[in-house]
Amino acid sequence: MSLIQARGLSHSFEHLLYDDINLDIEEAQSIAILGVSGSGKSTLINNLSTLLKPNKGIVNLNNKRDIYSKTNDEILEIRKNEVGIIFQSHYLFRGFSVLENLQVASILSNKQINMELLKKFGIDGLLKQHIGELSGGQQQRLSIARVLMKNPKIIFADEPTGNLDKNTSIDVIETIFHYIKTNNAAMLIATHDIEIANMCDEKYYLKNYTLNKI
Repeated sequence: MSLIQARGLSHSFEHLLYDDINLDIEEAQSIAILGVSGSGKSTLINNLSTLLKPNKGIVNLNNKRDIYSKTNDEILEIRKNEVGIIFQSHYLFRGFSVLENLQVASILSNKQINMELLKKFGIDGLLKQHIGELSGGQQQRLSIARVLMKNPKIIFADEPTGNLDKNTSIDVIETIFHYIKTNNAAMLIATHDIEIANMCDEKYYLKNYTLNKI
């Protein structure tokens, strides 16, 4: 079953980024999007993840058809209940502790804090520390753990390991892949890292306004 489905997707700002893109991502499947900076990878992630309505085309997520035809409240519910979004920037609450950041996420998603998950990301011993006391890598691992904690059916990741060293990047991505396979979830990841892209089930390259499988 397709968890992510795009039909005829097009978007432009000052100039055209891509046109008439069709894409299907199934349960337990991961797909990587490669491309040079400015090719539109982040915009495509935003179009598909409920964050930005495309200029043209239809997006279906987990049997929620044509999501941008729905009301803002309905779109927010889809984002809350179906989607996890991992950014290169962590978007944590800087004045809060690690635990307080997790508690906010727990309240918003109505999910319990998953200590086993925090152990996998090596942040279970940092609960009392404030965000400003963490390294960039620790902040990013917390951000990713916070997303997985809500048990999303669909994960969108935009350069999620940009602030991590190589070994940590692989460990984190492997944890995400394990989550996808064991939960029959789906992931679309935009990355410059060919090693991480090669770990995905399929790879696509965004160039000259089109998305081509490689």
